[in-house]
Amino acid sequence: MSTKRVKVGNIEIGAGRPLAVIAGPCVIESRESALKHAALLKAAADRVGVPYIFKSSYDKANRSSVDSYRGPGLGKGLEILAEVKQRTGVPILTDVHEREQVASVREVADVLQIPAFLCRQTDFVVAVAQSGKVVNVKKGQFLAPWDIGNIVDKILSANNDQILLTERGASFGYNNLVSDMRSLVVMRELGYPVVFDATHSLQLPGGLGKASGGERKYIGPLARAGVAVGVDALFMEVHENPDQALSDGPNSLPLGEFEGVLRIVKEIDGILKREFGT
Repeated sequence: MSTKRVKVGNIEIGAGRPLAVIAGPCVIESRESALKHAALLKAAADRVGVPYIFKSSYDKANRSSVDSYRGPGLGKGLEILAEVKQRTGVPILTDVHEREQVASVREVADVLQIPAFLCRQTDFVVAVAQSGKVVNVKKGQFLAPWDIGNIVDKILSANNDQILLTERGASFGYNNLVSDMRSLVVMRELGYPVVFDATHSLQLPGGLGKASGGERKYIGPLARAGVAVGVDALFMEVHENPDQALSDGPNSLPLGEFEGVLRIVKEIDGILKREFGT
């Protein structure tokens, strides 16, 4: 098991604590959408008994096309996330793309996420770590799992040991990702909680030309497999109607399937903790 326990709001992740889930739409589509998804996802997680963290982005700065929807922007987006947090009481995770945004984001978010494409940008990583908030590192799809140890060292250099490490698949040829479940074991050996992103791991980057594709039918199997290997949290993009989502719809889990997936992975996690103490 991971030796470090990280606290996100009133949720503890790692060191034998129950599996947590980080879930929400890829991007904030509207105030109403964010509030609706957060409320429904929290209700489902509460019914199953899984600690829940809401995730959504105020800006997707790495979209495939210049014409793609990016989100409401920093100011409006943080205002919406703050309202979600106030109304639902759930912790908030959102990604940051620029050093200049860190100070504003830390006032709202419980977890600041370093996007996969920026995980090797030293000054940026250190700036996020200096926020003093929990840092979730999305391991770049171009990195070997052991290479993430160097990123951990950069965060620790800022006197921040509140670290989550997320596996989101590795590049496998062009426009394709593959999940190497050994990566979860290797990353966990660093001693920090590991998160498995079961939705981005089946993304097809740029697979639709001006947008990424995905194979959402594999979300359930990958989620079960990742939890069976042994992780501390599951990360999933969830949308009430993925075919109409403004970002990452092809690799988003339909909202109606969320509770069922949680029930299965919670049972798997319980077996591992009872039998192996993972």
